[in-house]
Parts: sequence; structure tokens; C-alpha cells
Amino acid sequence: MNCTGHYTRILIFILGAILSMTSVVRSQDVIFSQFYNAPIQLNPGLVGLSNSPYVAVNYRDQWIGWGRGQGNNGGYSTYSASYDQFFDYINSGLGVQILSDNAGDGILNTNKLSGVYAYRLRINKKFEARVGLEASVTQQRLDWDQLTFLDQIIVGSEDVLPSSEVRPNDLNNMYFDMSMGGVLYNDKFYIGISVKHLNAPDNRFQAASEGIYAGLPSRLAIHGGWEIDLDGYNNEGFGSFFAPSVLFVRQSELSQLNAGGLYNKENFFAGAWLRYDFSNIDAAIFSAGWRTNWLKLSYSFDMTLSSAGVANTAGSHEVGIIMNFGGLQQERSRYEDCFSIFR
Repeated sequence: MNCTGHYTRILIFILGAILSMTSVVRSQDVIFSQFYNAPIQLNPGLVGLSNSPYVAVNYRDQWIGWGRGQGNNGGYSTYSASYDQFFDYINSGLGVQILSDNAGDGILNTNKLSGVYAYRLRINKKFEARVGLEASVTQQRLDWDQLTFLDQIIVGSEDVLPSSEVRPNDLNNMYFDMSMGGVLYNDKFYIGISVKHLNAPDNRFQAASEGIYAGLPSRLAIHGGWEIDLDGYNNEGFGSFFAPSVLFVRQSELSQLNAGGLYNKENFFAGAWLRYDFSNIDAAIFSAGWRTNWLKLSYSFDMTLSSAGVANTAGSHEVGIIMNFGGLQQERSRYEDCFSIFR
């Protein structure tokens, strides 16, 4: 979107970027462009893909140039860290994740702690499935004094009027959240579905009329991918493979579709995706990384293609750090599935 004027930029950011002050404005969950480095965030059914400790650290800085020099310093910055592992004796994966999200240079801070469980089902000789549950506690803090409302804006002036909006009694909010998901897979492809916010938790700071606010809207994610081996499975290292993937996400009235793929050649990998929001192509995503037996480092850049413009947003940046300690025992050779992109 092309915006002019100091307060217009602030207003649009508030309306589109932070959680609701009333029942009308909705929020959207964090969606990492490097979804393959944040499997727990994508789908609880993906917890425990490694038989040894798997540690993932993710950082996303979205629209770092948004409003720079005009009273707003960037859009969102998100940090995530998780540990998970599969345990054969209970045929299950267990994991924990910590996520911290900063919207609007401190206007809204969200911290989330999640525990995740997934059970593995063997359907037949070719197919397996994983079904997962996630339980989370989320704490939010709102900096009310940074907000600017419509009734404060004087067109053509940088002065602001007092607002008639009522300041909440409590600028901190805490709620319990439940999610679930599942994945069906074999050694060639996978397809998964997850639903976040099953209990529609109350994430308001302001009270609303009874029956108007239905709680935090659920997030539906449908994702799938293939693993195309390029050297006949005769390698003892990481080998060469191409992993096309697609991700569809819908939350409230917002939808997006990511489609692309990742190419791996031994210790080096690179990928490209397009993100479409069903009104225009929102961004092109480019990623690259390098790995050792147990450590994987990657970087990605979201080049804004929408009317917001890459010159205004400076795009989005992500860094992923994966520590898969099973690689120290050459554990990857034991897997007969299609999840190399996640490991």
C-alpha cells in the first residue's frame, strides 16, 4: 500500500499490525518463511522428527523499514526457540517452544510458552501418520501511550487531539490456548493440517458487547511437500535432493499461499517461494544455508512485491539455527521418510 503523511502511516499500521482493541480488528499469527526450520510453529504433528535432541532457534524481522523516520520503527520482530525429540519407548514426540513477538516497535509484546505432544501411527507398510496436540500460555503487554486513534488526527497538521478512546484498566493480558495437527507421510511425500486456537481464547484488552467478540480466530494451515532424490539414495552424506512444497494458511478473513521449493547439494542448500495473499503476489522469498553433521544455518529474505513496496518496507529477514544432535551419530541414515527438509 502507498501511504502518505505521518499519522496516516501510524493509523494503517495500528489497524493492520496489532491485536484488536475491540471486536472488529483481528490479528494474524506469526508465519515463518523458513517454515522448515520451525516445524512446531507450523504443525504440532511435526514434533519429534529426530530420535535425538533437536533444537531450533528462529529470528524474523518483518518490514524493518516501515515508517522509518516518521514516528514508527519497523513492523514486527519475532524470536522463537524450541526443543523436541522422538522417544521410541512411548512411540511419541515431545517438545517445548518459547516464542516472543514485538509488534510496532514495542506497541504490543507477546510471549508464548508451549508444550507439544505427537503420537506416531503406522497405517500400513507404506504410510505413517503423526497426530499432535499443543497447549500454550500466552502473555501480552500493550503500550497504550504509543497508539494514535482516528479522533486524534487533524488533517494537514502534525498536531494531535485528545482521544475519546477509554484506556483499559489492565494493559496486560494472559490466556490459555489449545491447538492440534496431523501429518500423513511416506518416504516420498507428506501432507499435513493444523488448527490453532481451538478454544478461541480471549485476547482483548477492551471489553466488548456480549455476543460480538468470538475470541481469537482459529488459524487453519494445510501444507504438503515432496522429496525428490537426485542421486539414487546411494550417498552417505546429505546427498542431493529437491523438495517442492506448498503452504496454505487462513485466519479470520486473511489467507496466504506459499509455493516453491528447496534444493540441497550435500552441505549447501537454497530455496525460493512465492507468497500470494489472494489479492496479489505479496512477496518473493529467497533462502540459502549451510550445514554440518549436527548444525544448520540459514538466512532468507522476503522481497515485498505488493503495493507496500520493498523500498518502504525493506522486506523481511529471517535467520534459522538448527542443532540436530542425531547427526553426531550419523542418525539421519536411519530415517525412511520425506522430512529431510525439516532436519
